[in-house]
Order: sequence, then structure tokens, then C-alpha cells
Amino acid sequence: MTTTAESTADRFRVAVEARQLDALEEMFTEDIRFYSPVKFTPFEGRPMVLGLFGVLLRTFEDFRYVGELAGSAETAAGADGGVADSAILIFRATVNGKQIHGIDLLQFDEAGRIREFTVMVRPQSAVQALSEAVLAGLVADGLGPQP
Repeated sequence: MTTTAESTADRFRVAVEARQLDALEEMFTEDIRFYSPVKFTPFEGRPMVLGLFGVLLRTFEDFRYVGELAGSAETAAGADGGVADSAILIFRATVNGKQIHGIDLLQFDEAGRIREFTVMVRPQSAVQALSEAVLAGLVADGLGPQP
């Protein structure tokens, strides 16, 4: 992994742990794709992903990263996919009383900005609690389907 991508992963980790939403914007590409464990299609574009992060930063309790791995991996994108510098940040958190274990897979463009972001969490009961909390937050912020 390049030092630019490593630097972005470090800055991202610090910003998320400090809940500094405004610090994330310049780390994302304009066309970032966010692959969620609770939605089949990705959230797309910097404004939508920043809105989602606003909800996530409010939703997670006791959020902390507990490990990091670096390397490269194939991106999720179809025709424009390829191999990209990548970082996996391992986290623990609580949502509505449910303990969550998860990983954030960050994939970078040539300039070291986050181009794809994939979240995986376990166990299933935590995925359900997270899904319900995030949907409620997106609706409250005007970013999701209205009831």
C-alpha cells in the first residue's frame, strides 16, 4: 500500500474515532461508493456518503478501532474495477444494546482518496439493530424513504 493511502487510512481512523464528520469530506472521492451490510446497492456520491456517516457517527456507541491490515484487493466496481491499495480497519461498537464486531474495507484511488468503502458486521442480530437505527437516522435527516 502506498504511503498516501496509509496516511488517508490513519487520518480516517482518527476522524471517525473523534466523530469529526467535517474531516472526512476531503478523504472521499466525489464518486465514492459505500457498500453497506444492510442494503444491496451501494450509497453513491460524496454528499450521500457524508450524510450516511453523519447518521453512523450518531448511531454507534462506544465505537473504537481495534486493528488494521493493509494491502491491495480487487474493487467491487464492475467494468471500472481493478486492484486498489486497500486497508481493513477492525472495529467494535454497540448499537441499541447489541455488541457489534465489524470491519471497514477502504479502497483508494491513485491520489490516496477513499473510492470504495465496504462495511461488514456480525452477528446477525447486530446487523438487524444497525439496519433499523440507520434507516431511522436517514429518514430523520431526509436522506431515506419517508414513512
